[in-house]
Amino acid sequence: MASKLPTVAIIGQANVGKSSLFNRMVRAQQAIVAREAGTTRDNVLGRVEHDGFQFWLVDTAGMKDPDDEFEASIQEQIEEAAVAADVILVVVDSTMYVSDHDRLVAKKALKSKKPVILVLNKTDLKGSLPSDEFKRLGIKQIVQTSAEHNRGTIGLLDTIVQEIPRRTEAEADDVFRVALIGRPNVGKSNLFNTLAGKQQALVANIAGTTRDVNRVQIKYNQRTIELLDTAGVRRQGKQERGIEKFSVLRTLQAIEEADVCLLLIDVNEIGVALDQRLAGIIAEAGKGLIVVVSKWDSVEGKDAFTRDALAPQISRHLKFVPWAPLIFTSSVTGQNVTKVFDLALDIETRRDQETKTRVLNDLLQKAVQAHPPSGLKNTHPRLRYIVQTDTMPPWFVIHGSNLKFVHWSYKRYLERLIRETYNYAGTPIKFSFIDEKQVKANKQRIAEGKAPVTKAYKKAKQAELED
Repeated sequence: MASKLPTVAIIGQANVGKSSLFNRMVRAQQAIVAREAGTTRDNVLGRVEHDGFQFWLVDTAGMKDPDDEFEASIQEQIEEAAVAADVILVVVDSTMYVSDHDRLVAKKALKSKKPVILVLNKTDLKGSLPSDEFKRLGIKQIVQTSAEHNRGTIGLLDTIVQEIPRRTEAEADDVFRVALIGRPNVGKSNLFNTLAGKQQALVANIAGTTRDVNRVQIKYNQRTIELLDTAGVRRQGKQERGIEKFSVLRTLQAIEEADVCLLLIDVNEIGVALDQRLAGIIAEAGKGLIVVVSKWDSVEGKDAFTRDALAPQISRHLKFVPWAPLIFTSSVTGQNVTKVFDLALDIETRRDQETKTRVLNDLLQKAVQAHPPSGLKNTHPRLRYIVQTDTMPPWFVIHGSNLKFVHWSYKRYLERLIRETYNYAGTPIKFSFIDEKQVKANKQRIAEGKAPVTKAYKKAKQAELED
């Protein structure tokens, strides 16, 4: 099982180009994870890969109310970053002299004891000040960028990956971790308490590594289960809904630690965009997922017909995770609460199952014969063979040629066939494509000293060793 990804947080005052910089780094990798329609800053969280490193990039400004006073807003931003981020990017406008606000940002970021990188943005504009002008902020690492013209982005990524570890194999333990994820006021704390209270064999209350992730370990069917609850993030008295007051950083931390996530949806508020975003984050992180419809006791006149009518509505809303099981619960009456444990443990078993290479390749050949992948003239993708390379989540590697032309819909078609052959309910499955023509060309260029070692080359070499 792989270790959790590092988190890099972008902070700074308004109008310095934080969101533009975020979009450059994320979109360049074709790894946009989260969108929210109807907002000017629709990207808040993205997964970035650079030079063999992977990390989550978070635009903290996207989580704050722009009408807040600066001092309160920036304090919340830095507090989130200091608790959950591994690296902090402080972004300033290089055409503006250092302000008291910039000093406050820099001081609080440095006080966090996390690696801090100062990003001088808008360096392409006339009137851009020399970098020496910003050394008074006390941040040693300084990178100049122009998000508008995509300058300095690679240099910034190079600097970031020097401060984070490569993704390594995590130390295995016997603890099965289940995270409760959801918007404010959807009943996470109530379900957390009910799940913990239902079991009499309480093992331990564990102080969280961060103050806002509550943990408890219980015994269930001879398994040690650790529940992670992200409740308590929002300040008391704050009742705003939506992404502005939702702690993505701490929720992300819980998702990365978990084996299976329970996504709670309020039965009285179905169809909220943030629920879609959270489901996407969980799937992208490769975690097991159960959609838990909470507060079922609050529905008047409910019956099986009501449930059967709501289920398709919820499934349509979360249509990009059709493999996630749906369960209706009530923390008040205890309905279906214990079933959550059984379902989560079933998903763990499915996530760990291994396939037979012969069965997979028979499936692939039949799929190609029935529906050959389309491409361009004389450049049709050829899918030669498939192997499973990992579990939790299940990961499949397809070898062939012209694979860059494989359409996303064809990948979905292959996923559906694999799911029909093996029961992967409750877990995402991942695909990688290794283009053998490209690998061969890279080998030749590497041998001639004309190109660096690429990720595809490394994957191909690993696959050769495994074969």
